[in-house]
Amino acid sequence: MSLMTTSTDPVMTGSDYLRDILRAPIYDVAITSPLQPMARLSARLHNRVQLKREDRQPVHSFKLRGAYNMMAQLSSQQKTAGIITASAGNHAQGVALSGQVLQVQSTIVMPLTTPDIKVDAVRNLGGTVVLHGNNFDEAKAHAMALSEQHNYTFIPPFDHPSIIAGQGTIGMELLQQNSHLDYVFVPVGGGGLAAGISVLLKQLMPNIKVIGVEAADSACLRAALDAGHPTNLTHVGMFADGVAVKRIGDETFRICQTYLDDSITVSSDEICAAVKDIFEDTRAIAEPSGALALAGLKKYVDDHQLKDQQLATILSGANVNFHGLRYVSERCELGEKREGLLAITIPEQQGSFLRLCTQLGGRAVTEFNYRYSDKDKANVFVGIRLQYGQEELETIIDDLQKNNHSVKDLSDNELAKVHIRYMIGGRPSKVLNEHLYSFEFPEYPGALMTFLTTLGTRWNISLFNYRNHGADYGRVLCGFEFDDSESSSFHSHLAQLGYKWKEETNNPAYRFFLAD
Repeated sequence: MSLMTTSTDPVMTGSDYLRDILRAPIYDVAITSPLQPMARLSARLHNRVQLKREDRQPVHSFKLRGAYNMMAQLSSQQKTAGIITASAGNHAQGVALSGQVLQVQSTIVMPLTTPDIKVDAVRNLGGTVVLHGNNFDEAKAHAMALSEQHNYTFIPPFDHPSIIAGQGTIGMELLQQNSHLDYVFVPVGGGGLAAGISVLLKQLMPNIKVIGVEAADSACLRAALDAGHPTNLTHVGMFADGVAVKRIGDETFRICQTYLDDSITVSSDEICAAVKDIFEDTRAIAEPSGALALAGLKKYVDDHQLKDQQLATILSGANVNFHGLRYVSERCELGEKREGLLAITIPEQQGSFLRLCTQLGGRAVTEFNYRYSDKDKANVFVGIRLQYGQEELETIIDDLQKNNHSVKDLSDNELAKVHIRYMIGGRPSKVLNEHLYSFEFPEYPGALMTFLTTLGTRWNISLFNYRNHGADYGRVLCGFEFDDSESSSFHSHLAQLGYKWKEETNNPAYRFFLAD
């Protein structure tokens, strides 16, 4: 049994939502999460920054609020029949705990790629886990089929008035904790949290600006705003997996379009920097989507030159995959513009590295990768600690060029940051007609075998580098030998493979360090 809204349902007004938020019985299971000052970041940004600690909820995320609000309102018949949902993360745990408290049998369909820690967490809360499909869409389709088959009520992760109202209780708490806020920054995935908070705040305190924050590689709200209606993204990045949604909800978009004041997108590196900021101020470790809104706050402050304002943001979750912290650690300095990555050509002479460091003016070198490959010159991969951001990096590049060094800024080059820095010196010993491609591999059994049987038996693989940072997909860089005349045939096989890919043959990081 589905409980989704339909086109025939009456449209909820702002006052309807206000009423439902005030009546939401979520404190049977949820806590009033603290609004914690961030002293270090406030001093750095010259604004008062406060962090709404939804990671302190029993399931370490805000998702419990919406799930419990909807499930508490089910009829006795619906509760007896049981409920079902599809989720690989925080919504799953919110539904499982709600089912445990309400004594409602809950079934959660999770993709086969879901890490064991998340599966175990749901089972420990009393949920029945069904592993199905290689992604959320396949898991959701199976959940909907089971809902019809067993007469279960489907509990959606965001696009339902009861879910939105449950999440909106955060907005009510914000006003109770600080009625003098100027801006509130809210993460956006499917839009339930942003819709709930904005519909409450803009009715009670319309002077407060509510800003939605999205990951740049899964900006479904931005796509919907541009199109004028919800639309499917062709691809979503999975680093901030809690907001990796291809299409914003119909009802959540209607509310966000009406009540949000603005929206902003941030990169994965900027999210990593925000994870570090949260840790330094609170010692809490946020999951990437949990730090998303703070990353947007920092960028918005810089873009709009805000000063002496009272700013609040939501730490929406802390169910972090521990192994993903390696990626965060590597990228946070880049996200804060505190590190620059450069490809520099120096003479192949004794003392060249010392002279280069001298020309860097005593700045700390964070990384230096090199292997002999030419008797006259050497291409080196250099990381440099920065104190003043992009302007300082541009000064460094200018000084190096004045000293007759060829320099390429790789600080924003994804290929360089994910793969090349670990492969310096890997030039082939003979001339190859090599074409370079990057792939995103789904992390499920047989993914590599599928790749090799589809592509590897016809074209020689000349380079292979695999990186995974705890996400449900791996990053693969692969070189193939083939004549240019075979490009069309090769690309048709890539389409058959079905993995996201990008040709990198002309990428400057590859040309500098790996090409023949």
